[in-house]
Amino acid sequence: MLTGKRAVVTGSTSGIGLAIARELAANGADIVINGFGDAHDIEQARINIELEFAVKAYYIAADLSQAAATRKFIDDAATVLGGGLDILVNNAGIQHTDLIENFPVDRWDAIIALNLSAVFHGTAAALPYMKRQGWGRIINIASAHGLVASPQKSAYVAAKHGVVGLTKVTALENAGNGITANAICPGWVRTPLVERQIEALAEKNGTDIETAAKDLLGEKQPSLQFVTPKQLGAAAVFLSSDAAEQMTGASLSMDGGWTAR
Repeated sequence: MLTGKRAVVTGSTSGIGLAIARELAANGADIVINGFGDAHDIEQARINIELEFAVKAYYIAADLSQAAATRKFIDDAATVLGGGLDILVNNAGIQHTDLIENFPVDRWDAIIALNLSAVFHGTAAALPYMKRQGWGRIINIASAHGLVASPQKSAYVAAKHGVVGLTKVTALENAGNGITANAICPGWVRTPLVERQIEALAEKNGTDIETAAKDLLGEKQPSLQFVTPKQLGAAAVFLSSDAAEQMTGASLSMDGGWTAR
């Protein structure tokens, strides 16, 4: 489906980002992955993509909290991919929770820089490549928190709402020229970050891990089932396909009914 396409996925050395990169590769796209982690594990993930899917896979390290580094990363990725870029998935993100009046300024700045500003700078750097070829897909991994709010997540909610708004502007500015921009808004996904929240909830309530997981889901997600990284990857493949040619500026909720309330 995506044979010959060139894709970049930020924050893709593990978790949701890696699953998205693998799904794009499974459908024929060459891939640049990016993120932090153990060098051996990252290299193994890169090699596995090449071996399993017979595509080219590259890893480029970059500090996406910095504007210049983000834009250079996109240019470097386009270079290794052969001078162009077809699909950009903005996935990298971090989280911190606290009351607004107690929220550390440095954590606010860090979350806005990576979760929102990096999306802007990555998109701005990728669009010239896409415009030259008359085709492109920008897929922003927002969140249910890009549509609704929760207490003690001011920076994350603000950033993800910003990502949804930026997605709409990107779509409008590029409508009709072969470039689409859409946001995927996941609910609870059982990532290492969420796993730590489950463990904390189990300790607080004196329950086992699976009971705590159900309690966590029960607060927000009516399906009482986690969204899987593979499902998010499949959504990214769909948004990159010809079937989604007229789908732009959309926020695709994958949240087990969270935002349907």
